[in-house]
Amino acid sequence: MTRRLDGRRTIVTGSSRGIGAGIAERAASEGARLALVARTLDTHPTLAGSLNETAERCRALGADVVTIVADLTDETDRARVVGEAADALGGHIEVLVNNAAAAIYQPLDTYPLKRRRLMMELNVHCPLDLAQAALPGMVDAGEGWIVNLSSGSANPPDGPPYDLGGVRGSFGFYAASKSMLNRLSMAMAAEWHQFGVRVNTVEPKAAVLSEGADELVGGQLRPDQIESMEAMSEAALWLCDCGPDHTGQVEASLDLLEREGIAPMNLQGTGLHPNGIRP
Repeated sequence: MTRRLDGRRTIVTGSSRGIGAGIAERAASEGARLALVARTLDTHPTLAGSLNETAERCRALGADVVTIVADLTDETDRARVVGEAADALGGHIEVLVNNAAAAIYQPLDTYPLKRRRLMMELNVHCPLDLAQAALPGMVDAGEGWIVNLSSGSANPPDGPPYDLGGVRGSFGFYAASKSMLNRLSMAMAAEWHQFGVRVNTVEPKAAVLSEGADELVGGQLRPDQIESMEAMSEAALWLCDCGPDHTGQVEASLDLLEREGIAPMNLQGTGLHPNGIRP
């Protein structure tokens, strides 16, 4: 372990399971002090994973961990997150990882307004609200790191003709929300570069089969279309400690690792992940 985040106060949203839990564990292995945020403290009715389970794994690595149960789709509930995390960790937030997201796949001809509003609240408004709340402390310190989790679906499709196989014909609104997050992140990066605050997005190059993703698309993918949780977490970790001029970038996990010559570690930070970029 290199302890590259030693003592750094870090929020990871959506960290009860999936990519958020993987990033939290990898950050814990590098010495981060963590505020884990999600709705599920103990059990979810259908999906494995909880804040307490992630916290237990992070504490086993020696990390100082607090859990914050919050519904991040609700503006009032999420308004308390950064303040509570800072109070619990004893200082301003230095790293913010906006991982929590809603992915509701449905063709646009029947996509209801209620679901569109929910997606925008969690995928767009929430990352900005949390970033705004964390920004004053980062500005005072002269540095900070904001990492927003995006998706390759934000890239425009080729066509016509358009390939609507698999989930391509039903993830349009989710993709649009992630495209907006990418552009919003670039704007934050441009405005806040003068303060030493780095803002980047990172997306999986291939599918990461988190609990939710496995439910949605797991049976439709070939092995070469899947990357490991370790690879995705390693790429996100790099952005939690990047230099002040690495900002405003839309990164793909495997491309970042290849460019920087990084081999993924296991989530505990004790050695290289045995299968590299594959599960």
